[in-house]
Amino acid sequence: MFPEDLSQVFGPEGPLAGSLSGYVPRVAQLELASAIEDAIASQQVLVAEAGTGTGKTWAYLVPAFLSGGKTLVSTGTRTLQDQLFRRDIPRLREALALPVDVALLKGRSNYVCHYHLDRLTQDSRALKSREEIPQLREIQRFLRETDSGDKAELPTVPENADLWNRVTSTRENCLGQECPFIKDCFLMKARRHAQEADVVVVNHALFMADLALREEGIADLLPETQLVVFDEAHQLPETATRFLGQSVSLHQILDCMRLAEAAGLAHARETVHWSDLCRVLESSVREFRLAGAAISQLPGGRVTFEQIPEAEPFDAALEAMVKALDTLAEALATQEERHPDLATATRTARSLRARLVQWTQPARGESDPPDQAAVRWIEHGQQSVRLFRAPLSVARIFSGFRRPEQTWVLTSATLSVKGNFAHFQHQLGLGDAQTRSWASPFDYPAQGLLYVPQALPWPSAAGFTDAFVAALLPLVDACTGGVLVLCTTLRAVERVADQLLRGMLQSDRSVMRQGEATRGVLLERFRAAGNAVLVGSTSFWEGIDVPGDALTLVAIDKLPFAPPDDPVLEARLNACRAEGGNPFMEYQLPQAALLLKQGAGRLIRSERDWGVLMVGDGRLVDKPYGRLLWQGLPPFARTRDPQVALGFISASPHQGSAEGAEEAAGGVRAS
Repeated sequence: MFPEDLSQVFGPEGPLAGSLSGYVPRVAQLELASAIEDAIASQQVLVAEAGTGTGKTWAYLVPAFLSGGKTLVSTGTRTLQDQLFRRDIPRLREALALPVDVALLKGRSNYVCHYHLDRLTQDSRALKSREEIPQLREIQRFLRETDSGDKAELPTVPENADLWNRVTSTRENCLGQECPFIKDCFLMKARRHAQEADVVVVNHALFMADLALREEGIADLLPETQLVVFDEAHQLPETATRFLGQSVSLHQILDCMRLAEAAGLAHARETVHWSDLCRVLESSVREFRLAGAAISQLPGGRVTFEQIPEAEPFDAALEAMVKALDTLAEALATQEERHPDLATATRTARSLRARLVQWTQPARGESDPPDQAAVRWIEHGQQSVRLFRAPLSVARIFSGFRRPEQTWVLTSATLSVKGNFAHFQHQLGLGDAQTRSWASPFDYPAQGLLYVPQALPWPSAAGFTDAFVAALLPLVDACTGGVLVLCTTLRAVERVADQLLRGMLQSDRSVMRQGEATRGVLLERFRAAGNAVLVGSTSFWEGIDVPGDALTLVAIDKLPFAPPDDPVLEARLNACRAEGGNPFMEYQLPQAALLLKQGAGRLIRSERDWGVLMVGDGRLVDKPYGRLLWQGLPPFARTRDPQVALGFISASPHQGSAEGAEEAAGGVRAS
């Protein structure tokens, strides 16, 4: 199966060292690759934690290439997916001189649809703003030049531009084999290539969408493979929960109503009183929104099904809305063959109705085992009202997706809590998996310092955030590189950014905050500035790679315990408690430990990086459970003395060497 010895491939005289610039043989990388090779041979599940700098990408790609079997690689984000396909895999394929055919496959919303672009072009009223005129021209030009139709290849049109929603397809509005452009369809081409290729690169969202469709009994999207590799596997539990659940918004229902009315009046005007049916549905949506108005006054504007205030009028309004949508769906079904737009409206109405009806049904877990349970809740905001349903546990569905003869490799830098994988395994139903861990090759005690201020109030105190910023400002002033501040709430992001701006009035350094621009734009600006301050929340705790002096100080305000008002978390904690477990120790603490580990991992990204990790939450040191948290972090030197932290960051050199930092940390305890 493996024609070459891995030690030769990864050795100092091997093809990787001879072809890849900057390649350095690492023992941990070879050991990880060997463990994956063994897992492939024995058709087992391997959960492999590999610290930052281990080189896990080559470690799983090399045995995958050499095995000769078909491989699926699933990444945490589309960005990493593109990086693998366009940079890492071509370099490795060339280094090994192997004729490996590789396919890139994304969800349908990533591919320009010929049919919908053609329709949009012919409708003079379709554009919503002037800025969409040049965007449409760019997409039209792109269509003539592209081979893939992947919108990621057109950066001149922002990824979040609303126009993309109208020139890509959905499951409901895709015409399938009846489409006049079926021979040119980019999505169909990508799926055909995926069936034929040796290696298919997808992302977790697409993998979970495929799993959800299979759970519904719908045909597979992804090909059968001998090996599945999940990179950034720590994201799988959350992604699985999202995709194996369902949601319906009032916006979706109203959009469906408008689509049905426009299609009906255009193509079946004389057969049905479309406007009358749509006004009834519109009125029912309005009444439903009013019936749930009390929810908007609750914390977070959300509530679980069991705790809905004024439940009787809410249930009556929901029943009326379902009935109105059902009536419209039945009318559409009688006319759907007359035009593709009527067929699209019919599929959309049926899908929404099915999700609404399922939401009204008792969630099988309110009294059943957790692996079959679901939690229902509603979020009522100023701009939208949305109904959610999510599985209490994804373990049974996720683990049941694997075929007995298939190898699974799940890898990330953050899968265990101080070497214990039980929490991660339990979430995904992988209790029988083999687990291995390899530490990072970085010299953390010399390269980094963990600083926990001693005099800050408890995080629950009213003045905590201001005290946190006051303790942070001297470090920011001493730090000549970039600063990343990670907060646990969006409210804290605003407060911290405002306070930093006030404290840095005499500085010409820019302070950026989450929400000012897209995440990608903010990160580009941050890297380019070299000494900026970036304040962010959840989405900035992982997936940020800023090596060198552009990031030399990472500050975390509080330990990242999930908010207790999260409906899925609340239901899972209750289920754990009902089974006689300890929800804090078995769920909340492991979750916080893994996220803290992710946040801390932003600081040291290479052998030449250095810097300070400041955690403002004294519970990390003063609470008994804090030991479990900090011992799960990289083994930085540690201090509670602000002068030691200032000395470390001031002594650290500007040329990328950590020698000055190591000298400044002399005598500081290593964790």
